[in-house]
Amino acid sequence: MPPLSLSSPLESALGPKTAKTFARAFGMETVGDLLDHYPRRHAQRGELTPIASLPVGEQVTIVAEIISVTSRRMRQRKGSLLEVVIGDGFGTVSLTFFNQEWRKNELIAGRRGIFSGKVGEFKYQKQFAHPEYELFDDPVAASESTERWVNRPIPIYPATSTLTSWTIAKSIATVLDDLGDVPDPLPDALRAEHGLLDARTALVRLHRPDTLDQIEPARRTLRMHEAFVLQAALLQHRQLLRAMPAVVRRPGALLERFDADLAFTLTPDQAAVGHIVADELQGERPMNRLVQGEVGSGKTLVALRAMLQVAESGGQSALIAPTEVLAAQHVRSIARMLGPQLSPELMPTLLTGQLPAAERRKAALRVASGQARIVVGTHALLSASTTFADLGLVVVDEQHRFGVEQRDSLRAKGIAPHVLVLTATPIPRTVAMTVFGDLDVCTIRTMPEGRAGISTFVAPLAEKPAWWARVWDRIAEEVAQRRQAFVVCPSIDADASTSDEADEPSESATRWGVVQVHDMLSRHPSYRDVRFEILHGKMPSDEKDAVMQAFSRGDIDVLIATTVVEVGVDVPNASTMVILEAERFGVSQLHQLRGRVGRGGLPGLCLLVTEAAAGTPGRERVEAVASTTDGFELAEIDLQLRGEGDVLGDAQSGVRSSLRLLRVVADADLIAYARIEADRVLQDDPALLRHPGLAAAIERRLGQRERAALTRS
Repeated sequence: MPPLSLSSPLESALGPKTAKTFARAFGMETVGDLLDHYPRRHAQRGELTPIASLPVGEQVTIVAEIISVTSRRMRQRKGSLLEVVIGDGFGTVSLTFFNQEWRKNELIAGRRGIFSGKVGEFKYQKQFAHPEYELFDDPVAASESTERWVNRPIPIYPATSTLTSWTIAKSIATVLDDLGDVPDPLPDALRAEHGLLDARTALVRLHRPDTLDQIEPARRTLRMHEAFVLQAALLQHRQLLRAMPAVVRRPGALLERFDADLAFTLTPDQAAVGHIVADELQGERPMNRLVQGEVGSGKTLVALRAMLQVAESGGQSALIAPTEVLAAQHVRSIARMLGPQLSPELMPTLLTGQLPAAERRKAALRVASGQARIVVGTHALLSASTTFADLGLVVVDEQHRFGVEQRDSLRAKGIAPHVLVLTATPIPRTVAMTVFGDLDVCTIRTMPEGRAGISTFVAPLAEKPAWWARVWDRIAEEVAQRRQAFVVCPSIDADASTSDEADEPSESATRWGVVQVHDMLSRHPSYRDVRFEILHGKMPSDEKDAVMQAFSRGDIDVLIATTVVEVGVDVPNASTMVILEAERFGVSQLHQLRGRVGRGGLPGLCLLVTEAAAGTPGRERVEAVASTTDGFELAEIDLQLRGEGDVLGDAQSGVRSSLRLLRVVADADLIAYARIEADRVLQDDPALLRHPGLAAAIERRLGQRERAALTRS
């Protein structure tokens, strides 16, 4: 049988049954997929894990020693119960087996092994019910020397209930035994300069080290592989985009008329970014640009001016927004900014799935005929039935709310259209390199004049429960001055535990939903004359739109909502934002919600209401948001507070969720270095004909789905 390669099907290495188990558990299809499943740590046979710190409810794998084994008949039902106590000298955990007396023959006091199971609790004693385990062999009987056996590290892998760590280790050992040569993705000179291992040796030493000191050099090598391959893939993709011809879109009378009627002057950053975008729209290659800017910094105006430039030659622009509320708000805002002369010419058109059938058909016809040169919608724009006459510009608003495939399927409705991605969630430099490395990034930092600013305070109910009443009095005081307020809740109905678009849902039930707050205020003496309504994502489209328009007109004083108001809602008279159970939201989400107030000449007030105790992660997030209104500073804080994977966003597919050894904070310098070196290779060898190892690694690391996503984007 020929040796295995990284692209060999897993079935050929492990057999169909085992391969199917790995495919179901981890989506693995090839030998390379399995070998990319790195150990999360290495234990030693002499090492005992602190049992006292095991988290209840978690699936864990530990190294421990058997202390006692007892068996007894059960009283309430037939059969026997075998109880095994394992420990580490500081704590114990019991293993329970029902009707499995035979295990007494191998579970003997004094033996050590790896034990895996879900941590439970019974009568204040931690326990594993029916755990998986593998006992260490008798070192004397082993073929290798006792010293080598004791010192050899044990790889502990991310596991599931169907695939234990040692099952994964055995499968990897089988694959390594039959693995042939592994092409190296790094140029020889770079590998030599940094003293890195060859690819095959690095894999063997990470998965099957003889000693602990072999592990770090292997990790260092594979970390460089990951950074280099990822950056090369992103840069290669950018080259591919730049090689495509685009329709040149020059500015003309439409943009001149719009600018002449503007009632204000563009901020310096709006003007600078606008010039960059205008130049790229006139280029022969498609623009692929990310514009990041603070909440309320005027990104939509930059996008609208780009749309007018595209419309000059008859081209259409499609703006996709994450929610119907935001899409409808965008259409109204764009029509208002265009004014009575330009709006009928460009015909801004809303296209969403919730439109009545007749309205939707009419809108789709305007889009297909090219009559609507500005189209705003939600996921309905991605429908196969939605066609464009000449799609010249794709604008993605709040891109972190969309998966790669969604964005790219819209792009595919035109011939190499320009792409402008907007985000009010500032992106740290290392995340921008890692996640958006194929996009050119520019930033709007300066804010429009006349903004009064926002003051943010934490209402810590755990320490100061009396502040709860003060929060509602404070809203009533603002309403008495003819101002408006938002109250944001983590769920629709706390009794039914119905969430609505929260980016960090908690498993525990919420206390305050939209329904509960509405009920409370309807009985609150200070709110007898206050007009309040509810808004959430499960409401019919026409109801949501009616409520939002009424709030915009000032017909509603207090809007009790879910995070459906997180982005794009612009009501200058809204002065107060109250966020209940604020610890349930992420830093960027709290910052976005806060940005709904203080948008006019009125000073904004944001109250973050929390019962989280001081020092907890949720409380740290809330206090971080209260400490600054600088979104860029918060982005860095967010990166430190949250897990790396969370920052990259599990809603995104493709390369965004595939980091294994790289950490965007700790490895910032490595990522930047890898980008420079990968760019140098691609400048010299764009098709990677002289770097077959790198070409193969890109092909393998970015699977078919991910590669299709990169190619389309």
